[in-house]
Amino acid sequence: MCAWHVLVVDDDKLLAKGTAKLIQRLGGHQVVIADEPAEIIDRCRSQLVDIVLMDVNLPGAEWEGQAVSGADLAHVLKTHPETAHLPIIMVTAYAMLNERQALLDQSQADALCVKPITN
Repeated sequence: MCAWHVLVVDDDKLLAKGTAKLIQRLGGHQVVIADEPAEIIDRCRSQLVDIVLMDVNLPGAEWEGQAVSGADLAHVLKTHPETAHLPIIMVTAYAMLNERQALLDQSQADALCVKPITN
């Protein structure tokens, strides 16, 4: 089994660290945590990321002068040729069952996972 480079995007530092530890423990994957849009975009463009776990809510996050959510950032990544290939899993604690498909459509993410993530 090969190790992946996982980017965990979450504004909740404690939850992000817990998720990172779980991913590392389950597969020995390398995990980086980020919550700033510029860093997220740069890391994904660096080609050092294999998969992104993206929180839907990123309060206070801005990209190019606009407030953005994780869904917005996922859409930016999925529509840019350099990063469109990256698998993105949206992570949320709030998506109601009937809202999940709309969230996936908006973000163009590959999947949706409901928090908390546990083993």
